[in-house]
Amino acid sequence: MPRISRPATRTGDDGTTATANGKRVAKDSPQIRTFGAIDELNSVIGVALSQKTLSPELIEPLHAVQNDLFHLGAELNRLEPSEDALAQPRIEDRHIRVLDQLITELYDELGPLQNFTLPGGAPTAASLHLARAVCRRAESEAAVLASSAKVRTLALQYLNRLSDALFLMARAENRRTSTAEPLWHTHR
Repeated sequence: MPRISRPATRTGDDGTTATANGKRVAKDSPQIRTFGAIDELNSVIGVALSQKTLSPELIEPLHAVQNDLFHLGAELNRLEPSEDALAQPRIEDRHIRVLDQLITELYDELGPLQNFTLPGGAPTAASLHLARAVCRRAESEAAVLASSAKVRTLALQYLNRLSDALFLMARAENRRTSTAEPLWHTHR
């Protein structure tokens, strides 16, 4: 378990930060931008989880996603090969399989989408739509990082599946709360 002994080290005052291997990188580097988006995503999911009206069926999956995002962050923090890489937390096939199962269950409940929906509806659905949007940005940042560093395909796949799962969770929240989904009207 990592230990944070001192929160304000002042070592980042020069616009750099340290990765897990101790390498100093610019805070606006693709690696740190990706961490920031993943951290923001985790925080937005935390906001969704804090809402008392969130469907109980989504609480455990969202807690698991928060934990998975820490795995993803740990993996992207160690882009350079190391002897203990396999022992460190990282995204695995099992994490993607869990999301695939959740996507299947939610899709079976909701059925096909009849029209594009606008983000919104119930407050919990709106929070999950926001999480989906942040997830898409995190995926985009990770793709930029992958163009200049070795990022495993599973990490990118996880974010792609997660955005789909969050979209379906938002739709499920609207359905479970009997809230009409806001629809895109193409002729307005």
